[in-house]
Amino acid sequence: MDKHAKACEDNQHSFIPFAFDTFGSLAPEAIRFLERVQRVVHSNISSPRDRGFVFTRLGFTIQKGVAAQLVARLPAILV
Repeated sequence: MDKHAKACEDNQHSFIPFAFDTFGSLAPEAIRFLERVQRVVHSNISSPRDRGFVFTRLGFTIQKGVAAQLVARLPAILV
């Protein structure tokens, strides 16, 4: 993490770690970042949406990635 934070700092960028596990647990920094994103999305969308839109989409994306990894590990069935 320090390596990437230093590289970003050298290029005048912010480094925000975005860590999660396969069960969907998010690191505290990721939660804070997503809450900021969610506030911006909510303030810029004219149609009423659920305030959990960002977290719902992220959860679905994580589940889809885990499912793809599981399917890739299935043994091939030869007929």
